[in-house]
Amino acid sequence: MNGNTDKSQSLFEEAKKYIPGGVNSPARAFQAVGTTPRFIEKADAQFIYDVDGNRYIDYIGSWGPMILGNNNPEVLKAVQDTIMDGLSFGAATEREITMAKLACEMVPCFEMVRMVNSGTEATMSALRAARGYTGRSKILKFEGCYHGHSDGLLVKAGSALIAEGGSPDSAGVTANCAKDTLTATYNDMNSVESLFEQYKGDIAAVIIEPVAANMGVVLPKEGFLKQLREICDINKTVLIFDEVITGFRLASGGAQQLFGIKPDMATFGKIIGGGMPVGAYGGKREIMECVAPVGKVYQAGTLSGNPVAMAAGIAQLTYLKNNPTVYEHINALGEMLYGGIAEIVKNAEADCHVNYIGSIGTLFFTGEAVSDYTSAKKSDLKKYADYFQHMMNSGNYFAPAQFEAMFISHAHTESDIKKTLDDAARFFGV
Repeated sequence: MNGNTDKSQSLFEEAKKYIPGGVNSPARAFQAVGTTPRFIEKADAQFIYDVDGNRYIDYIGSWGPMILGNNNPEVLKAVQDTIMDGLSFGAATEREITMAKLACEMVPCFEMVRMVNSGTEATMSALRAARGYTGRSKILKFEGCYHGHSDGLLVKAGSALIAEGGSPDSAGVTANCAKDTLTATYNDMNSVESLFEQYKGDIAAVIIEPVAANMGVVLPKEGFLKQLREICDINKTVLIFDEVITGFRLASGGAQQLFGIKPDMATFGKIIGGGMPVGAYGGKREIMECVAPVGKVYQAGTLSGNPVAMAAGIAQLTYLKNNPTVYEHINALGEMLYGGIAEIVKNAEADCHVNYIGSIGTLFFTGEAVSDYTSAKKSDLKKYADYFQHMMNSGNYFAPAQFEAMFISHAHTESDIKKTLDDAARFFGV
């Protein structure tokens, strides 16, 4: 069991004087699990360490991008070598070309790509490009899918925003901002077809997490993504895969490679930069050439293509491209961990359900299968909080919310998974 958390508690009290809620992102607040955040001092390989000296097996990995483990030597060296020449130039560099070529080689739908600074920026910019390309105003998203915190996307947006209702989800977002955002039910083509019929000729883009991971991990039903591709083709609507979670994780070419469905555009987050503050959006050349300075869709950023982020991203993506055994390893551990948890809750006759694919997964505290936003919200949040605290105190660093994913890295080992399963079994009394 881990020791005291006095220093984390003290830092949290101080942080609340200067930072709203004491954190710079609500996902770090630990409010949903009835406790206070651990302040992290360092991370290495599969472990993360807090300021009180407690060590945890890291199943967050900076919310996904640390697929090679924390402080991967090759990524770290690339960053160290690059910072000697400067941190930021706000000017073109050769690394941007190297990165763009690499991304276009790996991502099936990429013919051109634009680097940005976050997943939020990527999705916001991709939707603007889709609107500029089509000349249409409406976008269609799915309940429970989170695409960043830009105004028009905070409608039934999942993750920390899951609530009982209200559209938009956030104060400060006007109804006018959200009026062009249509919401369908994930895994329900009838809801999609109904919106296409109602707003015929006015839907610029459909944006979807090909595997939802912000209402917990929810897999697409057989044929669902294919049907989306078909309806977008019929209606000349841009299909956008938000691969901020799935990109370069489910396969070197992301979910679109794994499922064999090519979208018109795709968006990526921090994994494309080895965990640095970076994102990217790209797709068909004819769409991307609508973006300034070639086209009339404006998007810019001083730090876009930052040399340090590009160096980290080149190192990570090159490693993933050249070492397919990474996916064999993390997927095998995923089967061991999530399959093991499923067996534990079955033996305990607990009202739980495990969703997973490859190295990402979620234990839902509901006995009902979870296939959409409505079924995800049936989870018992108090029971998840109890489970979280037990696992955290036992040395496992999980997402501090029911509606998030767990991530396995290449640095994890079978012994790590066995320890975590033993801790889970102790919680469920089996």
